[in-house]
Amino acid sequence: MLGLMQDWPLTVDRILDHAKASFPRREVVTRGIETGALSRTSYGAIWGRARQVTNALKERGVQPGDRVATLAWNTERHLEAWYGAMCMGAVLHTTNPRLFPEQIAWIINHAEDKVLFFDTTFLPIVEKIAPLLKTVKTYIVLTDRQHLPQSALPLIAYEDFIAGHSQDAQWGGFDENTACGLCYTSGTTGDPKGVLYSHRSNVIHAMAANQTDCFGAGANDVVMPIVPMFHANAWAIAFVAPMCGAKLVMPGAKLDGPSVYELLEGEKVTFTAAVPTVWQGLLGFLRENRLKPTTLKRVAIGGSAIPETVLRAFEEDYGVEVIHAWGMTEMSPIGTIGKLLPEHYAQSHEEQIKAKLKQGRSVFTVEMKIVDDAGIEKPHDGKAFGRLLVRGPAVARAYFKNAGARNDKGECLEPCGFFDTGDVATLDPLGVMQITDRAKDVIKSGGEWISSIDIENIAMGAEGVANAAVIGVAHPKWDERPLLIIEPKPGANPSKESVLKFLEGKIAKWWTPDDVAFVEKIPLGATGKINKLALRETFKDYKLPSTQAAE
Repeated sequence: MLGLMQDWPLTVDRILDHAKASFPRREVVTRGIETGALSRTSYGAIWGRARQVTNALKERGVQPGDRVATLAWNTERHLEAWYGAMCMGAVLHTTNPRLFPEQIAWIINHAEDKVLFFDTTFLPIVEKIAPLLKTVKTYIVLTDRQHLPQSALPLIAYEDFIAGHSQDAQWGGFDENTACGLCYTSGTTGDPKGVLYSHRSNVIHAMAANQTDCFGAGANDVVMPIVPMFHANAWAIAFVAPMCGAKLVMPGAKLDGPSVYELLEGEKVTFTAAVPTVWQGLLGFLRENRLKPTTLKRVAIGGSAIPETVLRAFEEDYGVEVIHAWGMTEMSPIGTIGKLLPEHYAQSHEEQIKAKLKQGRSVFTVEMKIVDDAGIEKPHDGKAFGRLLVRGPAVARAYFKNAGARNDKGECLEPCGFFDTGDVATLDPLGVMQITDRAKDVIKSGGEWISSIDIENIAMGAEGVANAAVIGVAHPKWDERPLLIIEPKPGANPSKESVLKFLEGKIAKWWTPDDVAFVEKIPLGATGKINKLALRETFKDYKLPSTQAAE
């Protein structure tokens, strides 16, 4: 027997329709790309202009299912193009400008994008890759005619593109499982893979991401997504904010400490989200100028493990709650949230800090388990390591065009039906998960595993350390031993002895790195994570001091 409820497809046009109906005057503020000046619009106005985008795209021959690419910062125009494409049934392909140009070209060709929207700052990239692009027919710059740059390409100013088009557009009316968005993995090993989100997965994921114990945003919040819209839908915030009616602050291209602080204070931001490197810049600016945020209540931090120094600074120095989030592009992306449980509040402050440094418990709609290499499930005791597997309605079951397929259905799933995240993790009796390493980064020493992430996070607290990375280096006796790589703060001069002394008592003795190397800059990947592939190449011939003794 079936239920007798109405059929109301979960398509993302419902989100902006709701924002227009319930919060038409709620502000959306953007720092302009060309001038840096602030502009103000509303959900009602964005709804109308997004419908003009739909009609303009149709006039250019874009049909449901066609891919429309963006190479853009977080702005109100990007948001209009975003909804204008998705709500008509086209697939919005957000492209990461931090990838190598050749990778960007490969991704756009693989997606077979017909239209490319981009900000003026990315014109040099577009001009470089345009001769390589096989399917893009229309180049739209997200600006007005006054700021349209000179180029040999047939550029169209966004304002001219939508001018004169009706706001009477056909949205929705298709199956909720229709493809909605396309986002490629960063491609640190092999070619990037396309994750093809559905309307249903995006709506369900946005509702899950905004539960009280997750982002918990409401109509009285002012939300600033610093995490880019090309990073898995700005962690769903581009859906969450209009869904709940929060004021939306779009920071554009200026993400330095002073610019972020100016928006936090000027717009009275209550909730924001970004990767740790952004917060390190902001915290440095606050300390140097003896400032503090006055309206900020909570920050979501993800993309890589949060350094303890960042967590303590926000919570202990400024009274701002830190929400430690973990996920991946294939998960839309939120998987876990580091909110404390009643059992944690009964513990000491130091124990609570330790709990918050873990990646947290799964949000509703995400199932997790850890298994060994044979697929046998490991106990949830907080000690046993295992490969982290996940499943849920917003978790990928296959990659676009069957890339990386593991079975004849084109799926990328394990035989048990779960997706292998590539992470190694523990799960404790409370369901709290902690990433101990990427499967490809874990250091195997004498048959035991050493977590590079744990050492890195602790080393970040040593005096004079700006960033830290740990990789495994070949060893004749132990197979691998850890090498700690340090990027000093400007003007600082930490020593091997001082850093190793700082680690004493904080990690298992046999985990202690065999050596410390100092570099001017630790390389980061396109999503702000440490590029360990590059570090392993740099240090592939490195000889540890203990190697000679073992030989």
